[in-house]
Amino acid sequence: MKTPPGLDKGLLKAKEIIESSEDIKVYSHRDCDGITAGAIISTLLERTEKDYEIEFINLNQVEDIKIENELTIFTDMGSGQQIEEIATSNSKIIILDHHPPLPRKNPKGQLLELNPIKHGIDGSTQVSGGGMAYLLSKKFNHHDLSWMGVLSAVGDLQNSLTGKLTGLNAQILEDSKQLGQIDIIEDLLIYGRQTRPIFVALSYFSDVNLPITNNRTESILLLKKLRIPYKEGERYRCLCDLTMEEKRKLFSELVKMLSRKVPPKYVKYIPQLVSTEAYDLLGEEKYTPLRDLAEFSTAINACNRNNDIKLALKILRGERDKALDELETVTRAHRRYLAEKIELIEREELLQQKRNLQYFKTTEIRDNVIGTIAGMIIGYGDWRKPIIGLGVKEHGTKVSLRCSRLLALDGIHFGSIIGKIAEKVGGSGGGHAMACGAYIPHGTEEKFLELLDNALNGKIG
Repeated sequence: MKTPPGLDKGLLKAKEIIESSEDIKVYSHRDCDGITAGAIISTLLERTEKDYEIEFINLNQVEDIKIENELTIFTDMGSGQQIEEIATSNSKIIILDHHPPLPRKNPKGQLLELNPIKHGIDGSTQVSGGGMAYLLSKKFNHHDLSWMGVLSAVGDLQNSLTGKLTGLNAQILEDSKQLGQIDIIEDLLIYGRQTRPIFVALSYFSDVNLPITNNRTESILLLKKLRIPYKEGERYRCLCDLTMEEKRKLFSELVKMLSRKVPPKYVKYIPQLVSTEAYDLLGEEKYTPLRDLAEFSTAINACNRNNDIKLALKILRGERDKALDELETVTRAHRRYLAEKIELIEREELLQQKRNLQYFKTTEIRDNVIGTIAGMIIGYGDWRKPIIGLGVKEHGTKVSLRCSRLLALDGIHFGSIIGKIAEKVGGSGGGHAMACGAYIPHGTEEKFLELLDNALNGKIG
């Protein structure tokens, strides 16, 4: 897909605005897509020798922004928020976003909103916030930042349903491939390709509860049955070590196992649960969390969730050695925190069932990991229902929804549904088909769950 003429013209205009500006402030979202988008724009501004500041914020902080600089740039945010300052400021403003845009009052200053949706392009599957930032940097001939555009798309789950990147994402991927940055691999859809022993990676397969789910012993028995060695000498083999023949055997076996477990209407989607297009960064060492882009995106998210965005920026800008040691410390602490909170949910039996959904509600889990934990415990509950995590705080409640890909492949777009329900209780939300969230007022949790449960009647099962 080529960049539409209207969007291309807008990107050239953004280039002119940046070139003519000296005092620049960048705001970006605090997730993998937003952090990577911010890294792309900040690299671009440094290379053009511009004076700038960058700040990473949550979506519910946008309303408090004070626009005071000559030029303000929003990346991976801005379109879906009513920012009063945009209407009243005399500043120049550029929005690089891919979320559904809200109607906007005519601004006093100069506003350039670049959003793929305005050009008929799906912002949830065809280009990310980081992708939009890269397309702008491409106008400055910084093609070497394309790998970060790909990382943004992977971190934003834009390949989660089809198993590959499409639309403008595919164009950005091709740019990176042509530079020799990325290798595209047909592989099994099992997380931890470079860093997890294969039997451990298999035990985390949780879209549907299988004998191997949360069971390393069963995973080892499956590999032995298929005559796939899980050790090579004293070293455990990872998915990236398997031959194509071994992967084919494992693919066939997983398809068989899943076909016996799911209702007939889901069987046609099973191959998409098991196979994918994986992306290796060729400049990174094998068996490190930065080699595979899915694992790289997790590392960036771990930095955010441990309030260390500076470390994420160091990694994205190419620092290694000491930064990698810091990253290992951060990711180890992140994994330990997640394990403790999953144990809390199990021990306190917090996972509750309703007709069409399952949920847990707690004040003891940080807002920014509620979604991660909801995704990790799909294998502990009923995969036929989405899992809702409610992080209750005095200022409001963070809602995160995760589900088996089978539900999303069957046509349920939870992001659209959750947004409408959140509005009914005075909140706001949205997101992807299988990973989405909302912010709702404190005290509306039960009403929200009731409305969502009713909205899913006839859609689940």
